[in-house]
Amino acid sequence: MKAILRSGFLALAIMALAVPADAGPLDDANAANKRGDYATAFRLWRPLAEQGDAKAQYKLGTMYAMGRGPQQDDAEAVKWWRLAAEQGDTEAQYGLGFMHYRGQGVPQDVLLAHMWFNLSAAGNNVAGNYGRDLVAERMTPDQIVEAQRLAREWMEKHLQLWLRLEPVR
Repeated sequence: MKAILRSGFLALAIMALAVPADAGPLDDANAANKRGDYATAFRLWRPLAEQGDAKAQYKLGTMYAMGRGPQQDDAEAVKWWRLAAEQGDTEAQYGLGFMHYRGQGVPQDVLLAHMWFNLSAAGNNVAGNYGRDLVAERMTPDQIVEAQRLAREWMEKHLQLWLRLEPVR
């Protein structure tokens, strides 16, 4: 009898571990996006982004940039990435650097591209290093100094964000 009860408790414990916890809208949107259900991901990320969630803003911007979910729209991608970037999201900062470098959704501007890539790199985003170095090859030394000044000023203004950032995985 004890063996049966022990087996029953073990089975219940395994079933309890197998039942997924309520993940929440951000995780649900990530899962929908991963399986290619872009309409659901967009529907779940949009309200979070509008409420100021930086990760949802980044994801929404990416959907607009790639045309997955909503129609492709560089200006909307820039809008959402800028909101996330201002909160210290290094992936959004990289995205803004790319858009300024290519002139997509914003006027082409190597100074701002370098600034955003530099900020992304400062937040431990390895792609930011690559972008910053790539754009620097197309800049004069004076332009690089100016872009570094812009990045430094941005960081000073947003210092509290940088004090709580975690490394990008």
